[in-house]
Amino acid sequence: MIMGRSLGPAISWLTKRDDKAVKLYQNLKQIITEMNWCPDTASKAYIDTVKSCKIFQESSVAELIAAMAAGWNAKLIVEAWWRGGVVSTSIGLAVASRHTQARHVCVVPDELSRSEYMEAMMREAGISPEVMVGEAEEVMQRIPEVDFLVVDCRRKDYAGVLRKGKLSPKGGVLVCKHANPQRTFRWRSVLTAGTPVVRTVFLPVGKGLDIAHVGSSSTGSSSGGTDRWIRYVDQESGEEHIFSRRMR
Repeated sequence: MIMGRSLGPAISWLTKRDDKAVKLYQNLKQIITEMNWCPDTASKAYIDTVKSCKIFQESSVAELIAAMAAGWNAKLIVEAWWRGGVVSTSIGLAVASRHTQARHVCVVPDELSRSEYMEAMMREAGISPEVMVGEAEEVMQRIPEVDFLVVDCRRKDYAGVLRKGKLSPKGGVLVCKHANPQRTFRWRSVLTAGTPVVRTVFLPVGKGLDIAHVGSSSTGSSSGGTDRWIRYVDQESGEEHIFSRRMR
């Protein structure tokens, strides 16, 4: 119940904008139940992002992503920006990073993209972000222990970004923007073999959000047996669930 009370102001605000808000919130609650969730921080980041993104007509994606990054208490937030895209999500991630005292890094392919991105961030929010330039797959290998990773599915290399991301030992949250629910995308097809995907969910927010909660890299390493991972896909919702069964 504390989660509902703490996120109350944010959910109340969203409900006034979108009649699907309650269902979206329930879906979001399902995926965050497995996380070490901080509802107060999530609520603050959500509301601050609402205030910062007033100029954007459709900023619900930014608000939800900001709340998730802050609620997860991410310490290293990384995004792979798509040139020509809006920066509302980037603003939300910057807001979340302030609440969790995190490092927020944006990966862009070239200097022209860097200039465009930094100019937009300064113009829209007065923020001067940290930017790394280069091929995303190569740059990702130089950023260790990522807690929260956001990538735009319109990028041709989005799968490589996800695969090359070096997640924190505690696991992390992966978010794909502009995700098409009709495509044949499967998280296990873009992640390194053996990556423990705890839960995935698709949210019809904006142009679509595909979210995965990846478990700790130490999962299944305790003594007394090994873990057998069982995959179950809910045929109605399309959500993928991964269960761990101890084998002796």
